[in-house]
Order: sequence, then structure tokens, then C-alpha cells
Amino acid sequence: MDEGDQPKQGGCYGLGERTGKGASHLERFTEQVIKIIQQIPPGKVMTYGQIGQLAGSARGARQVVRILHSSSKKHHLPWHRVINAKGEIGIKADGAAEHQQILLESEGITFTNRNTIDLKTYRHHPELDE
Repeated sequence: MDEGDQPKQGGCYGLGERTGKGASHLERFTEQVIKIIQQIPPGKVMTYGQIGQLAGSARGARQVVRILHSSSKKHHLPWHRVINAKGEIGIKADGAAEHQQILLESEGITFTNRNTIDLKTYRHHPELDE
């Protein structure tokens, strides 16, 4: 590696690895993701990709998953309000999907007969609310 080369950010597609931006970009992205998730109101959901895009990376959905996994407890994030782009609960761990569904239903969100959420009804649009 030459003196001026920056090491790549592993596994952060669109967040340093391909853009050449360093850790400060990743830190800003993480901070934005946390802020966006904290602002999802009860009874509304956002998708991983939607959050990634609002935080500055159109391809940041997987990073949003990582941030949720590592920061939900520390930052008291309403993790249960984040779902996939199909309106489905993305968690596959035993019992976790059922727990997420119970939390969402307790906030008034209803599931279709295919176990999905109607995003037209329940999607939060902070970019329109501000």
C-alpha cells in the first residue's frame, strides 16, 4: 500500500469501500441511521433501504441491519419498526419475528393474511413530515 492510500472499509458497500471515503463517512452514516430510527413514531414503520437512503447511502440497507443489531440496546432504538421492502419482518431467528409482530400490533399495525404490512398505510415518511 502506498503512503497516500487509504485502507478499504470492509463489508461497507457504498460506505467507504467503493467511494474511497474513510471512517468518518461511516460514522456519519451510523449517526444518521440511529437518528432516523429513533424518530420513527409508534404505529409506523420504515424499511432498511429507506433508512439507508435517507442516511446517505442508496445501497446501505445491509449496513442498517448491522447498526440495528449492534446498537439497538445501547441507543434504545425501536428496532421493531424496521422491516424489509416487501413489508415483511426480516428477522428469521426463532421467536424474534413473533415478538416483533406482537410489538407492532400493540402499536395498531395490522398484518395482511400473507403476514405482511401494508407500506402504503404504515410507512413513515420523515422526508415529507419535516
